[in-house]
Amino acid sequence: MGKYGKWIGGTLGWAFGGPIGGLLGFAFGSMLDGVTVTSLQQPTQSGDFVASLIILTAAVMKADKKVLKSELDYVKQFFIKQFGVEIAEQKIILLREILKQDIPIREVCLQIKQNMDYSARLQLIHFLFGVAASDGHVHINEIAVVEDIARYMNIQFNDIASIKAMFVKDTESAYKILEITPEATDEELKKAYRKMAVKYHPDKVSQLGADVENAAKEKFQQLNAAYEQIKKQRGL
Repeated sequence: MGKYGKWIGGTLGWAFGGPIGGLLGFAFGSMLDGVTVTSLQQPTQSGDFVASLIILTAAVMKADKKVLKSELDYVKQFFIKQFGVEIAEQKIILLREILKQDIPIREVCLQIKQNMDYSARLQLIHFLFGVAASDGHVHINEIAVVEDIARYMNIQFNDIASIKAMFVKDTESAYKILEITPEATDEELKKAYRKMAVKYHPDKVSQLGADVENAAKEKFQQLNAAYEQIKKQRGL
């Protein structure tokens, strides 16, 4: 039975949980020896943040044709905070299995878009840019994959640019984070900050658990830092 576990897992996953279920089912089948059919007949939670995160993380890690230890360590530390050491180890094993697969990125993202609210999708993109930047350099192919993922998930262009600016720095990064240009007036600056503070507030993802909410605070802190930087430059 173990010999065919990955095929059964993949087939049942696609049947019961769409592309996310298919990828996870195939991976679980590869990991397990002596797996039974009934153990794989549980529907995948289509909007599950962690399942989506594992699959999309694998897609980003594969983008530059090499999987770095720094990327795995970054993901592992997130999972340790989220689930504890033992479960984190299991999820990293699952990630390694998914890294061996061809990932239908568009189909996975469409499933996520249909089952996950906008704030949670924004947090996914923030985490994926963090994975890409975890080795100290964001590869152009990684940027392209994360941007594709964001577009497939119907993330607005300004929101993509805002989160990207938190990891890919240039002279206008603070303005991009706030989704404005250097030509914005002081009043427009304050209005943009208030708008972004609502959009990026950690409470928006509180339903995903305390540690995902804590991870969202990093994004919120960078928003505040960008606002303070511009205010200082303008003498406000």
